[in-house]
Amino acid sequence: MNKNIVILISGGGSNMAAIVRTAQQEHWEQRYGARVAAVISNKADAQGLVFARSHGIATEALDHKAFDSRDAFDAALAARIDRYQPALVVLAGFMRILTPAFVQRYAGRLINIHPSLLPAFTGLHTHQRAIDAGCKFAGVTVHQVTAELDVGPILDQAVVPVLPGDTADALAARVLAQEHTIYPRAVRALLQAL
Repeated sequence: MNKNIVILISGGGSNMAAIVRTAQQEHWEQRYGARVAAVISNKADAQGLVFARSHGIATEALDHKAFDSRDAFDAALAARIDRYQPALVVLAGFMRILTPAFVQRYAGRLINIHPSLLPAFTGLHTHQRAIDAGCKFAGVTVHQVTAELDVGPILDQAVVPVLPGDTADALAARVLAQEHTIYPRAVRALLQAL
């Protein structure tokens, strides 16, 4: 059975690239019958699409601004995703809040990465909020997506120390390095369980 992975991005796609590289290095197709089948973005100029194409992965762009409603965009996005019969739909810097109907359609196989140790600091500006709160540790969480933002079951986490004098950008860079390790690890674990 083919375990197709569809990755959704909005920008550079560094987490997508980490997953693609890990899949290739660890021979996921031979070991798990899994491959990154497509990368889809809501922005045609997303740099991650260039990376995906250069690795022989199908790419598509679907501009959310061309739709009258979030529901209409999500329905069109789901139609594109479903062409690839995905075992997993992976959000990797996809900067859109998804409708409950979309989330339900992929329940149990839709995952996201969030740059905090959930349940702390859901939403945006996580690094600055952790610094402002005086946290000694920050981090990153991979979780299943549910209709409620950033509260789905936790699949993996990594802890990053908050250093004296840290800026949000410095902390973000250290967290991102951990993201590139734990996101492929979480995807692999899910593939092994399928």
